[in-house]
Amino acid sequence: MNIDTIDRRIATFMGRWGTLALRLSFGVIFIWFGILKPFGLSSAEPLIMATVPWLPLFDGGTWVGIIGWWEVLIGVAFLFRKTVRIAIALLAMQMVGTFMPLVFLPEVTFQAGHFPYGPTMEGQYIIKNLMIISAALVVGGTVRNNSDDSHS
Repeated sequence: MNIDTIDRRIATFMGRWGTLALRLSFGVIFIWFGILKPFGLSSAEPLIMATVPWLPLFDGGTWVGIIGWWEVLIGVAFLFRKTVRIAIALLAMQMVGTFMPLVFLPEVTFQAGHFPYGPTMEGQYIIKNLMIISAALVVGGTVRNNSDDSHS
């Protein structure tokens, strides 16, 4: 078997299973990380609590729970091909909030004297969401075709 044949088989495998793998990964990660929040087990809670004081209607703890259940809903919606559009819409709204600490808490999200190029661990945690947005674009690009229907 030559290298071109191996390469084609690998690319075919990746093309066949990649979108499904992304959707399932979204599901697992959003359900897992989301469910931690309402139970007070999320390491992101202090960052969320520092970001949400300006939000109306509820106190910070309630917002942490709401955000957590929102993330669980995103994860569940990604598990089913028919609800991917809902998942992406919910994710888009969630991502706006996720990036807020970069604006409202630069002293937490960037190393002192290194704004905007030296993120802290918290800043890196937020900036990596660019990859989540990119992966959501890939998944969203499949909603009008049947590329992963046989696997959902």
